[in-house]
Amino acid sequence: MRIREALAAGRELGVDRLDTQLLLAHRLQRTRAWLLAHDDDALEPPVAAQFGADLARRAAGVPLAYIVGEREFHGLALQVTPAVLVPRPDTEVLVDWALELLPPEQPAQVLDLGTGSGAIALAVKHARPAVTVVATDVSEAALAVAAANAKRLALEVDFVAGAWWQPLAGRRFDLVLSNPPYIAGDDEHLPALRHEPRGALTPEGDGLDALRQIVAGAPAQLVPGGWLLLEHGYDQAEAVQALLLGAGFTAVTTRHDLGTQPRCTGGCLPR
Repeated sequence: MRIREALAAGRELGVDRLDTQLLLAHRLQRTRAWLLAHDDDALEPPVAAQFGADLARRAAGVPLAYIVGEREFHGLALQVTPAVLVPRPDTEVLVDWALELLPPEQPAQVLDLGTGSGAIALAVKHARPAVTVVATDVSEAALAVAAANAKRLALEVDFVAGAWWQPLAGRRFDLVLSNPPYIAGDDEHLPALRHEPRGALTPEGDGLDALRQIVAGAPAQLVPGGWLLLEHGYDQAEAVQALLLGAGFTAVTTRHDLGTQPRCTGGCLPR
């Protein structure tokens, strides 16, 4: 099999052209540009077989990031496994907002609730080395992935096992971020996400349970003047705003994602 034939095989299976190129580039440890310049080169049989298996998995809906084992987020190359959600570009909106609230070189206590791959915590620590970052997750498998990413990137983050505020009694933070499960349990999009951990996607019910728990516990864990920033569904902004206002937060604001959907809402605990 030649490279051009391998790329054509992806098209026949209905796999996106870019995904096909990235899968083959990963197997060959080459760039996409190299593939296109060497499309008449023959593939070694073992590589062709591995690539065929990769294509079949992608055609079955397995995320590209799980197959290649990596995803870029906020300029960092993160290792990902099926134990964690694949980091999404829209979540970078949450990180960018956090960085606006964290002056460079100024110490602060930052918390990432439900860290998954560690994407949010590591992006904040990378951009603001002076801050102390704590990250939690109820999944030990997810924490193992996050800790491995931190070690590989040489970024110091304190990873703690537990659900939401449970392992953090007595600790207070200047800034808390979270991308919790927020998809409703009967949402029509969930079947397409079946390869990702369901518990990281949905709390079941109306999708707001995790957000309710986080907002309810936040005032006891934030310093006066501290901020809580939350990612949520495109149709949940008003509900999250109401939760924050009901818990006494001020300056409640919603920001939009790359597709102009309302995606992140935050507020400040009064001094």
